[in-house]
Amino acid sequence: MQILLHTDPNTDGSAAMTDHLDAVVNAALGRFGERVTRVEVHLSDANSRAKSGTDDIHCMLDARLSGEEAIVVNDSAANAHQAIAGAVHKLKRAVGAAIAKHHPRHQPVHP
Repeated sequence: MQILLHTDPNTDGSAAMTDHLDAVVNAALGRFGERVTRVEVHLSDANSRAKSGTDDIHCMLDARLSGEEAIVVNDSAANAHQAIAGAVHKLKRAVGAAIAKHHPRHQPVHP
């Protein structure tokens, strides 16, 4: 799974943030194996560094599944780590639901 981080000029795009992101995304989506081919992460600060406010860091995750439509989720929080955690939680549920919808474990048997 390829993980790409995109940030605005006011958001941390350091190697440490990339490492954190890789760990969190792989822990959440690793069980889906090769079905998830790429996750693009977009972090932005809605109020810029000059201002502070609640839930001003936005995280958008765009997951690409092999042979499926892209899945996009968003979350906002007070800091990047919280926004990432919230978005990854939503993405894990959405990917699981999409895979279950298109690849059910048990096919009904029709006589």
